[in-house]
Amino acid sequence: MATDLGGLGVIRVAKPGDEGAIDAFLAPRSESSMFLRSNLAQFGVSPDQSDDPRATTFWLIEEGPIRAVFGKSNAGFLMGQAPDNHRTDWRAFRHVLRGAKVAGITGETHQIKTALDILGLRDAAFSVMRDEPHYRLILQDLERPTGNAQLRPVRSDEFDMLVDWIIDYDTSVLGSAMNAETRTRALANASAHMDSKNHRILEVDGIPVAKTAFNAALPDMVQVGGVYTPPEHRSRGYARTAVALHLLEARERGVTTAILFASGEPACRAYESIGFRRIGTYTLGILAKAQVIGAEE
Repeated sequence: MATDLGGLGVIRVAKPGDEGAIDAFLAPRSESSMFLRSNLAQFGVSPDQSDDPRATTFWLIEEGPIRAVFGKSNAGFLMGQAPDNHRTDWRAFRHVLRGAKVAGITGETHQIKTALDILGLRDAAFSVMRDEPHYRLILQDLERPTGNAQLRPVRSDEFDMLVDWIIDYDTSVLGSAMNAETRTRALANASAHMDSKNHRILEVDGIPVAKTAFNAALPDMVQVGGVYTPPEHRSRGYARTAVALHLLEARERGVTTAILFASGEPACRAYESIGFRRIGTYTLGILAKAQVIGAEE
C-alpha cells in the first residue's frame, strides 16, 4: 500500500525486488545506517518469513528516486534515514505507523530528536535514552595488540555467565532498572550470543575477562557492540584488546571499516587508543514500556 504525500512523494512498504535500491540509498550513509543495512542483508524485506527480532519491515519515501528509508524490526525498534527532509519524512512515517506498538528507537541524534517529537515519544518513559559519541576506524590503520590474551567464540557452558554480564551492563552502564523486563532481554541477548558467529570472549590464562561483538555486519563494514568487562577485570585494557583482536579477524576476511558508539569517557579513551575517530553522535532509546504510536489521537 502506498500513501501519497500530496506533492512531496509517496511512502510505501518495501517489497521483494527493492533490496538493491534500498541498499544503494543507504550505502553512502552507512555510518548511521548499519542496523538498517545489516537487517536488510540478513533478512530482506519480508520479516513475516522470520521470527528473528531483527527482521525488519521497510518503508520507502520516493520522489522519483528513494528520498528516505524507515524500518521497524520485529522487536519493535524504529530506525530511519531521512537526510534531506527529515521533519516531513518522519511525519509521513508517523502516519503509516499509527496504531503500531514500538519498543525503542535508534539512529543519528539530530534525526532521532526530530523523530521523538513527531512520533509523540518526547515525554514517554525510557529505561535507556543515550546520546553517545559515534566513531569510525579504517581497519588498515589497526595494529595487533601485545600480550597473551586470546579471543575465542562463546562456549555452550557460558550462558549463565553471559546473562550476568549483560544484566550488569544494562543496569550499571545503560541505567536500566533491574526488573523482569531487563532479565528477559538479557536472556534473549545471551541466547543470541550462543547462536551468533559475531560474538567473542577474551580469555587470559584460561579465565574469561571481557566480551565483544558485532551487532551489525556487512562484507565491507562492521559495527562493534556488546563490549563488556566485569568489574574485577577492569582498568587492564581488556575491552580494547578484545575489540582490536575481533577487528583484526574481520580485516582478514576483507572488512575495511568499523563503526561504534561509545558508552562513556572510559570507553571513548579505549577506542581512541586503537585508532577510532569521532564522526558524530548516535542515539539509543529503549522504552520502559512499549508505546502505541498515535494512541493519544
